[in-house]
Amino acid sequence: MTTKTRDTRIEAVADLPSIRIVRDFDAPPERVFRAWTDPDLAARWLGPKDLRMHIETWDARTGGGYHYTMWRGEEQVAEFYGSFHEVRVPSRLVQTFCYTGWPDSVSLEINTFDDLGGRTRVTNLSLHDSFRVRDAVLSSGMETGVTEGYATLDELLR
Repeated sequence: MTTKTRDTRIEAVADLPSIRIVRDFDAPPERVFRAWTDPDLAARWLGPKDLRMHIETWDARTGGGYHYTMWRGEEQVAEFYGSFHEVRVPSRLVQTFCYTGWPDSVSLEINTFDDLGGRTRVTNLSLHDSFRVRDAVLSSGMETGVTEGYATLDELLR
């Protein structure tokens, strides 16, 4: 499966239980990377537009971790947590990603921030523990959260 919405490419990697997301942003890597790692900025763009993020913990450094919940009005609709395994400013961010709704499932996310001369290409590779989990993530509606979040990030980077 490959989906292209706006400038975002989301694809299932054929021979691995993984998802690759590629998106270019009109800002240098330092600014885009900061939007991924600064909790105040991440809370403003990460996820679908109809949800708001509440950060419980956020320590974006190698060996740090995070825990946040997503809310629609007064209802909590999701909870996520993970560890930051490598934070290499401004080019690489490696973290685990866990959704409490799917216990026993963790993904490893490798984000690279490539300098395109004043612009940045972000490539996210999410490695899952099975094709079943990967396919469930793809069919979960994650595309909406990714594309809406990236559109909000475009506005934030302006």
